[in-house]
Amino acid sequence: MKPPPFDYHAPRDLGEALAVLAETGEHGKVLAGGQSLIPLLNMRLAAPGHLVDINRIDPLDTLTATAEGVTVGALARHSRVERSSEAAAAQPLLRQALRLVAHPVIRNRGTVVGSLVHADPAAEMPAVLALLGGSVRLARADGPAREVAAADFFTGPLESALRPGELAVSAFFPALPPRSGTAFREFARRHGDYALAGIAALVTLDEAGAVGAVKVACIGVGATPIVLDLTGVEPDAVAHAVRGRIEPEADIHASADYRRHLAGVLAARAVDEANGEARRAFDHAGR
Repeated sequence: MKPPPFDYHAPRDLGEALAVLAETGEHGKVLAGGQSLIPLLNMRLAAPGHLVDINRIDPLDTLTATAEGVTVGALARHSRVERSSEAAAAQPLLRQALRLVAHPVIRNRGTVVGSLVHADPAAEMPAVLALLGGSVRLARADGPAREVAAADFFTGPLESALRPGELAVSAFFPALPPRSGTAFREFARRHGDYALAGIAALVTLDEAGAVGAVKVACIGVGATPIVLDLTGVEPDAVAHAVRGRIEPEADIHASADYRRHLAGVLAARAVDEANGEARRAFDHAGR
C-alpha cells in the first residue's frame, strides 16, 4: 500500500507552519505522530495535496502541569504524558487512559493532541477531554488563536471543529477536583485494539464524604464521546442508567445490544473504582 502523491512541507517554526496551512487550506494536512494519519494515507482513505510536518517546531513539544490542570503541546507524545508524575498528580485520568492506548511503540510516536484532532469516537483521549471539560487551542495565520471547549470540539466520527488553515497547538485538561477519583475501563477484542466500548468515570465527594457528583464519558457507542451525568443514581443502578441513555450502532465487531450491555458493565465498574479513589482522597485530606 502506498499513499497518494502530495507536496511535503517541513516548517521550522510556528509562523511558517501557519503560513503553509493558510496557503494550502483544506488541501493541507498536519503530520505530528502520524500513527493515525499514515495508515489512512496508505489505505487511500485520505488524500491531502499537502502534508505539513510540524516535528521540527520544538516549542510545540511541551507538557506543563499546574494546580489548574495539564497543558499538552501538539508534539507531546503519549508516552511522555503517560510517564509524567507531575501530569498524573494533577490529573490521574490522563495516565489511566493513556495506558490503554494501543501499544507502547505507538505511544512512543503518537501525540495526545493528534488523537484529539483525529476524533475517533472509540479513542480514549477524546473521552478524557470531554469528561473533564477541557479545551483545545487552535491557531491560524490570519487571526488570533481560539480556545474550543471539548463540548464543541468533537462534531462527528473523525470530525472536529478544526477549520482549514488552523493548527491545534495544545490541549488543556483541568486538574482533579478535591475529594475526587477517576477510573477508565474498556474492553477490546485484543489488547491494543480500539475498544468495543469504554468508560471514563469521575466521582466527587462533598465535604461530608457523601457522593456529590458522578459523571462518565462513553467511547465506542456513539459518533462522539458521550458524557452522562449520573449524579444521584444508586450504585446498583449505574449500568441500567447508562444503557438507557446510549444508542450504539451494530458493526462487524459487535451488535448494538452487546455494546450497550458492555457499556453498562464497564460503567458500573469504573464508577465503583473512581468512588474508591475519591474515598481514599477524602480520607487522606482528613488526616
